Amino acid sequence: MAVTHTDLAPSPPKTDLGSNTGLFVIVVSILLGLQCFILSLVAEATRSNAIWMENKCRYSGDGKIPLMSVAAAFFSLALAMVLQHVYLLIAVSKSPTGSLVYWDPHSDFVKSLTWQAGFFFVATWISFAVGEILLLVGLSVESGHLTNWRDARASCVVVGNGVFSAAGVFGLFTVFMAAGLYMSALRGQRFLQDQENNHREVMAASAFYASPPRSPRRPPPPADDQSRRHMVMVELQKYLQLV
Repeated sequence: MAVTHTDLAPSPPKTDLGSNTGLFVIVVSILLGLQCFILSLVAEATRSNAIWMENKCRYSGDGKIPLMSVAAAFFSLALAMVLQHVYLLIAVSKSPTGSLVYWDPHSDFVKSLTWQAGFFFVATWISFAVGEILLLVGLSVESGHLTNWRDARASCVVVGNGVFSAAGVFGLFTVFMAAGLYMSALRGQRFLQDQENNHREVMAASAFYASPPRSPRRPPPPADDQSRRHMVMVELQKYLQLV
């Protein structure tokens, strides 16, 4: 099997955005977001309802299953958010700062990438905050009637229809927006690397063409007949002396 330059090239460090570690973090975060979405649907299907009997009401269940589902969804979304952003911060802080000199804020690509990163960042945090608030509301409501849920009471506080489902959708939206933010950062890093490589190639070419050309060595002129006869006579005399 032939060895290529790719095989000989050093593998990127674990803190590099394009490394396998970065891909693993993104995949795990998306899976946590999917888990949050599924658990939110479970909580929506098993949430407690109020059963009215004239002026009294009671709960349809103790709320343990939706409570555990909401708690697991809450921590899954929080873990996905922390995992993505902590790795992104570490990767950006560990990236070489020398290539930042090639970052041109006036170029169209940089402007577009900046707007994309800003959109993904704001959308990620807004959807995360809304999803976590909805889950916290459901967590508070479902934990209020773990005991004596069969007793009739004057009022029953329940979670509105679709609240848990909306929280799951916001959680899923959060991890995908965070993945978009990661891709924007990766594009920016690769853009800087390409600019740095192009600059090095230009400098190497400039140094090559700026150096004065070296004149080739001239071959020694061929010996004439008289010189060859003289050399033959000298060699013959040396031979006769040895004999």
